[in-house]
Amino acid sequence: MSGIYIHIPFCKQACHYCDFHFSTSMKKKDEMVLALAKEMRLRKSEFDNEIVETIYFGGGTPSVLSISELRFLINAVYENFNVAENPEITLEANPDDLSEDQIIEFSKNRINRLSIGIQSFFEEDLKMMNRAHNAEEAKKSLEIATQYFDNISIDLIYGIPGMTNEMWKQNIETALCYGVPHISSYALTVEPKTALKKLIQTGKISEPKDDVAQEHFMILVDTLQENGFIHYELSNFGKENYFSKNNSAYWLGKKYIGIGPSAHSYDGISRSWNMANNALYLKEIEANNLPNEIEILSQTDRYNEYIMTGLRTIWGVSLNRIEKEFGESKLRYLQKQSEKFLSDGLLSIENKILKTTPKGKFLADGIASDLFLINLDDN
Repeated sequence: MSGIYIHIPFCKQACHYCDFHFSTSMKKKDEMVLALAKEMRLRKSEFDNEIVETIYFGGGTPSVLSISELRFLINAVYENFNVAENPEITLEANPDDLSEDQIIEFSKNRINRLSIGIQSFFEEDLKMMNRAHNAEEAKKSLEIATQYFDNISIDLIYGIPGMTNEMWKQNIETALCYGVPHISSYALTVEPKTALKKLIQTGKISEPKDDVAQEHFMILVDTLQENGFIHYELSNFGKENYFSKNNSAYWLGKKYIGIGPSAHSYDGISRSWNMANNALYLKEIEANNLPNEIEILSQTDRYNEYIMTGLRTIWGVSLNRIEKEFGESKLRYLQKQSEKFLSDGLLSIENKILKTTPKGKFLADGIASDLFLINLDDN
């Protein structure tokens, strides 16, 4: 299984918390769409022996593209790669782009999964985050989308300053009333060089509190599990048969090609990333050059990535795989580093699979960093 990720680097406006690569100017949109298709042609040999099972439009805001532009790019994937019979084709979309006519058009094409950036159903939260949609548009988009799409995911953000536990519960309950089978939920984080960072520094917005975020996280886990969702990755919850195939492939170490400015790729041995500059990306593609940097992953890199992704998921970290791929000394190291987390009830081992416990889930990334190999050679 392998996947194609297509980064659409345009947004109507900048959300205060976002540090992804995008432009609010649409002047180069037509040129960019052609360049994305050309990058696929330049890179098709990378997947000569692969079957593409997922196509994912991320961003930015992919829903700013027209139906004809999306169709053009999907056709480009089919023209350049071997695509499975029924691939998962996901479009990230914002509520303000999802009119009924637009949703009907999406449903008539090959797109079979929508990922809708709701973030919150409260007007004050959306204004604070500088979202392009309002609370009414959020609800309306779901009301319409659920009539035409079975496979829908929504994004929700917790730990927002001023958000009480009751408000957070109401956000979750509102999402559940629409019957969506997948929810991705993230703590509000303050990234460098974002508007949110500046607003906090100037005292206009309070800084998010870790203890509030942790409390919201536990409410989220409990509520969604009570409603039949499986907590299959730290930030992702899905009903049975509705896990994101695209994201699951990332966490399970499958190969993928990232198309577009700032997009990342992985082939099991190396990782590459395209330059995060629209003008330079277009210039390089026009000259038939791939605008990327490549890093060959060392054994230590691959070990650390497996620990990080494994502890975030229900699949955990296989001790047998650690021994087979990285050697007995790395297995002993992992066992020793895990001791304190096992004794504290944050990790558990069952059938030679190391996993976070319910108590340890929120701390998964921090625990993983303590299990990393650091400054060790790859022998």
